[in-house]
Amino acid sequence: MPTLDHENTLRAAGFRMVAGIDEAGRGPLAGPVCVAAVVLPDDFSHPVLNDSKQLTEAKRERLYEEITGDARIRWHCVSIEPEEIDRINILQATWSGMRAAALALDPLPDAVLIDGRPVKQYPLHQVALVKGDSLSYSIAAASIIAKVTRDRLMVALAEEHPQYGFEIHKGYPTPAHLAALKKFGPCPHHRRSFGPVAQSEFQFDAV
Repeated sequence: MPTLDHENTLRAAGFRMVAGIDEAGRGPLAGPVCVAAVVLPDDFSHPVLNDSKQLTEAKRERLYEEITGDARIRWHCVSIEPEEIDRINILQATWSGMRAAALALDPLPDAVLIDGRPVKQYPLHQVALVKGDSLSYSIAAASIIAKVTRDRLMVALAEEHPQYGFEIHKGYPTPAHLAALKKFGPCPHHRRSFGPVAQSEFQFDAV
């Protein structure tokens, strides 16, 4: 379960305000990648908060409302759209979101805990934690916000493009999604730089 141990280590080193950073949506073939930054109170604890992937959709939704509705918690979430992902690639787009989400916090954090590997050219002091969303409360909270934000966006896109089933698979390359791509070709929200999308687009252009 997550704790505040990593946040407290940074605070003891003089970094008073510590944000957790996490993303959702690096792997899907459609929709944005969402990145959230969260600063929690020094005394924060929670009996349920964990890596968003370990929780049911209903629990994530409840936690999202709880976290974003707490006046003591500062947070920001950004979405990097498919056009930008295609332009600079998914890794660079994710890093861009990780920079932007933290820089949008007011006041700025003194340091950040990032889920995964270090981010190049980061504007603040960073500590990268592999599987950080299961280690740090701040990263876990960011994972909830990023995941719920993205899922809601994909449900909205499903109303616009019902043939793909975005509300079910959220843009991930499931058999049903790949079959829909083969049948209908990509929509404006698909990532053209991703192999299955590029292949389906080529097939449609060739017809």
